Amino acid sequence: MQWELAGYNASMDIQPKPLTTQESPVEVVVIGGGPSGTTTATLIAQQGYRVALYEREKFPRFHIGESLIPETYHVLERLQMLPKLKKSHFVKKHSVQFVNQHGKLSEPFYFFDNKPHESSQTWQVLRSEFDQLMLNNARDHGVAVHEGAHVVEVLFEPDANGAGDRASGVQVKFENGSTRTVPARVVVDASGQSTLLMDRMKLRQWDPLLKKAALWTYWKGAYRDAGRDEGATMVLQTQDKAGWFWYIPLHDDVVSVGVVAGHDYLFKNRATKDHEAIYFEEVARCPGLQPRIANAERVAPFRILKEYSYRATQVAGNGWVLVGDAFGFLDPLYSSGVLLALKSGQLAADAIGAGLASGDTSAAALGTWQPEFVRGMERMRRLVCAYYEGFSFGRFVKAYPHLKGLVTDLLIGDLFKDEVDQVWEPMEQIRREMATE
Repeated sequence: MQWELAGYNASMDIQPKPLTTQESPVEVVVIGGGPSGTTTATLIAQQGYRVALYEREKFPRFHIGESLIPETYHVLERLQMLPKLKKSHFVKKHSVQFVNQHGKLSEPFYFFDNKPHESSQTWQVLRSEFDQLMLNNARDHGVAVHEGAHVVEVLFEPDANGAGDRASGVQVKFENGSTRTVPARVVVDASGQSTLLMDRMKLRQWDPLLKKAALWTYWKGAYRDAGRDEGATMVLQTQDKAGWFWYIPLHDDVVSVGVVAGHDYLFKNRATKDHEAIYFEEVARCPGLQPRIANAERVAPFRILKEYSYRATQVAGNGWVLVGDAFGFLDPLYSSGVLLALKSGQLAADAIGAGLASGDTSAAALGTWQPEFVRGMERMRRLVCAYYEGFSFGRFVKAYPHLKGLVTDLLIGDLFKDEVDQVWEPMEQIRREMATE
């Protein structure tokens, strides 16, 4: 089921009248059609609430973040997305493997060996296609999806209980130039790195350590391993541990290959500013990568993303919630981006549903999930920082073989259980030993 905004006609040249709260056809407005937005919208709609989603672009559209990790399974199951993914041509992913600065491969981390469950097989996805599937799935669940609809402002009004300003709706600009004020009981900001509410409310905190940048492109005909290693994500370190490459096999014989390093290292104090030249300078410093793309053809332009690690100081306020990259982004290492988008969308949807049912859409009610989510995000951050500080997975597993399962839990995204905290002190011990050598 899908409905249009009352009184709106795309061919109208005049500005329609704003709707009152009583006339509004929706209870929840979601800004953004990426994985976090579609997850939130779909799960709220499943609870019987009326949801409108406004996406600025027209899908399909390009996006980075192509490697799913196993813990996405449980949210995808609730979304009823698993049958669609099983029918897709996306490459199946069973493991992750690390390659050190000398080109030596670590022992693979096979997800199924650690957790013998269907969830341990996941996918490498082309995001333009995956996000389109997610958006269509939201439509299938009754979400009113509007593409080419730019939310230019979140509207606020004084709270009736004197609790400060409350989000009361959004102003949307459509492709024909007309605008509409859409009231809502809850506004969800899933606008990605556009971070609409975060910037308006000055909530952003840049990560003091993860000041990284990425430079990537796509190759056709690059080397692939066989069997269950064919779809493995590879993390390949460059010489002197200055950076690392991701290597993500996609369908149609295409591989996504990108370098991540400190922003200043990649883009300052070099003889050239040319992205292609910088990319190949780093390829020359990565012996594990060179033979894999030696006979491949580059089939896409070079793309960059700079200094992207940040987090908001709060996930919710009166009548509004932040999810996905609109709340924060960590780092491409370990491919946690889509998981954190889906998980935040799920937790937010459950809090919003409970708040609508009880009539309490205060900051406290809508943000009940913040402590749990931030603990999980912080665990992944610790694992990311350990790698950048020179941590060796191979050395860790050799020294603490009984903890390999817990490290694998972290790599598959099982971040929301206290048991995994057993790895931190042994990791720190390995780091101290390596620092003194």
